[in-house]
Amino acid sequence: MSFSPKEILKFVEENDVKFIRLTFCDIFGNLKNVAIMPNELERAFSSGIPFDASGFAEHCSDLLLVPDISTLSVLPWRPKSGRVVRFFCGLKTIDGSDYVGDIRSDLISTMNELRLDGYSCEMGTKCEFYLFELDAKGEPTKIPHDNGGYLDVAPLDKCENARREICLSLEEMGLSPKSSCHKHGPAQNEIEFRENEPVTAADDMAHYKTVVKSIAAQNGLFASFMPKPLSNEHGSALSISISLKKNGEYIFDGKPEDMSREGKCFISGVLSRIREITAFLNSTTNSYKRFGMGYAPKYVDWSSENRSQLIRIPRAVGVSPRIELRSADAACNPYIAFKLILAAGMEGIRTGDCSLMDCTMKGDTPAGFEQLPMSLAEAVSVAESSEFVKRTLPEEICSSILTRLKTQIQEYNLAKDKDEFEEKAYFMYL
Repeated sequence: MSFSPKEILKFVEENDVKFIRLTFCDIFGNLKNVAIMPNELERAFSSGIPFDASGFAEHCSDLLLVPDISTLSVLPWRPKSGRVVRFFCGLKTIDGSDYVGDIRSDLISTMNELRLDGYSCEMGTKCEFYLFELDAKGEPTKIPHDNGGYLDVAPLDKCENARREICLSLEEMGLSPKSSCHKHGPAQNEIEFRENEPVTAADDMAHYKTVVKSIAAQNGLFASFMPKPLSNEHGSALSISISLKKNGEYIFDGKPEDMSREGKCFISGVLSRIREITAFLNSTTNSYKRFGMGYAPKYVDWSSENRSQLIRIPRAVGVSPRIELRSADAACNPYIAFKLILAAGMEGIRTGDCSLMDCTMKGDTPAGFEQLPMSLAEAVSVAESSEFVKRTLPEEICSSILTRLKTQIQEYNLAKDKDEFEEKAYFMYL
């Protein structure tokens, strides 16, 4: 939506808005915010709101939050009187220059470059999570809220009320949920978003987890996006769909064998770089316990039929032709994940190499296909040696994330009880 600062200020006054949340993601994908009062909003638009960024920004003590006016959204679970609204923000240094660690602005720049080359893109997400019971003290347990299975309905599906409230809240905020359902695990749920411009899709994904956790808490439940919270059950995935046009024409249109050369090259580009970017799509030690289990991918492959492959090419009926990347999970930073995926695909188009797309599966045999990294340590090692990653991500972002991941690996290796380490590190915070 397009508003002017004057229209926003009028909306705030007429709708009894008392708090404005200026939100952004740190480089690890964690949603952060600074709340300001309405009388500070005009200054936020004109010059930004300063805050102490030393807790997460290297070599930078203070930054400015500058609201993106188009992202205004009312938080529906807050009181109607004394409303709370939020904006996504750009990050700038105190002198007004762009902050190199502003990953959202970096993705905006990537999309502007694609448009100059005649491309337009939409991306969507399907993200799974579990709902768990609370104990007598209100603390989360590992007891699932139900014992339902795939696409079950009530009474087996006890999560439907919470899912409905989540979807209605997302819709009221201007986000775009498309469908929801019970997934394979007990009390495992999925909400799918409509495809949208990639920055908006990343915004939606960044705020999605907060909405789910807030509504779950209101229903006396705890929501976790931990990739593999239950060792003997299905893991939780983040599937990312991509629909791409060149000069108004879909590049993934038609059956795989009839697809445009650009479409085949884009898919080959993603396949060729997926091992190098996996550390950014799957950034916890727990993430790798999901690969190869249930319907989670294990190999660098694709299919238009099998739903356990890394890249799926769904048959488009009534929707735009698209592909789905199925390896990511909700621990990733969506802005970084989207940028890396698009950069890998566009590299494939530029080189004109579609050889990996042409290597089709023979039966159900994965022979000849590389495996995805099977541990965070392996994924980080591959990423560190990748020239593609180094030239795609700003150095500060790349080095900060990889350093943090190596610390995480070291702590995991030193832990006597690996499951206990992951529960403390991920279960409560994802």
